[in-house]
Amino acid sequence: MSVRTTLVTATALALSAALAGPALAAPAGPAPTAAAAGHQATRKAVEAAVEGGVPGATATARDARSTWSATAGVGDARTGAPRSAADRYRVGSITKTFVATVLLQLEAEGRLSLDDTVDKWLPGVVAGHGNDGRRITVRQLLNHTSGIFNYTADDDFGRTYFLKDGFFRHRYDTLTPAGLVAIAMKHEPGFAPGTSWAYSNTNYVLAGMVIKAVTGHSYAREITDRVIRPLHLTGTSLPGTRTTLPRPSSRAYSKLAETTTGPTYDVTTLNPSMASSAGEMISTSADLTRFYEALLRGRLLPPRQLKEMKTTTPIPGDPNIAYGLGLMDATLPCGVHVWGHDGGIHGSSSVAATTPDGRHALALNFNADWTGDKDAVVAAEFCGG
Repeated sequence: MSVRTTLVTATALALSAALAGPALAAPAGPAPTAAAAGHQATRKAVEAAVEGGVPGATATARDARSTWSATAGVGDARTGAPRSAADRYRVGSITKTFVATVLLQLEAEGRLSLDDTVDKWLPGVVAGHGNDGRRITVRQLLNHTSGIFNYTADDDFGRTYFLKDGFFRHRYDTLTPAGLVAIAMKHEPGFAPGTSWAYSNTNYVLAGMVIKAVTGHSYAREITDRVIRPLHLTGTSLPGTRTTLPRPSSRAYSKLAETTTGPTYDVTTLNPSMASSAGEMISTSADLTRFYEALLRGRLLPPRQLKEMKTTTPIPGDPNIAYGLGLMDATLPCGVHVWGHDGGIHGSSSVAATTPDGRHALALNFNADWTGDKDAVVAAEFCGG
């Protein structure tokens, strides 16, 4: 179900923030579910990813009957230590679903409207070079129809934080949300608000700033209080400027280059403030399945807000994926619909997907950002072999 919704810059081929449709070949007719086949197809897809070059993979699936996990490959290429089903890892843009959930909760409480302008809550922040926060709504931030430039696609930002020389000099820099938005404001918008669709991490940095303006608290505190603690997501956190991963965890690997060949570097430690509310979170596969199950089953949002979240905008050039409010609807090759999100950040590529009733969920992570077919694992779990 990938649309390559990573936090990384378009300047690097292997770390592209550009859209890319599912790389899945459609089989003829419906297939039996993986659950019925004992997840054998899913396990084979996880193992195939490692055989294809991913250092290590971890996946967890939940359904009405049981929880199942599989791992393959290594979590540490130096020691050979294996990956663990309990691994904490950086989830990148999966953070966006949590941010959107909080904003929809605030709407349900009458504290804001999705049709409020950005300027109402962040006066003067979206301005210059044709950008105008008076013409952009909170809803357009959440469904990526604002037209605002994606700050991670800025050439200077890419060289500084995603290519080798810049990354190793700047990996521990602390960046502010206002500073990230300012990078985007140096660029003209891609289109007039509401007239098209384009993925932009800037939208969700602004969404996090709106949460602070409405509540007086950081988006991290609101996500923790409203989602993480109520659901007992003990492996999930918002690290802020903390550079290390909590244990248990594996190492994360990247090429830090414009090609998918060449040396591989350990990029496990970094300051995730470069991702902010667009993708700083850390979680586990078990926690992500629990979160998306709860969300789709209506435990986090009233029916009206969940319906708004699931009201989608088509993604140009990809008829199989549509984007709601921090939530994607993907049609798999066998015709099954799943809701969820994918995400990537240095050395980490993840996806979480759930059936519309929330009763069958999958989350997985590769500790590499340049290779690996997550879509094949999702299709194996929900379509079977």
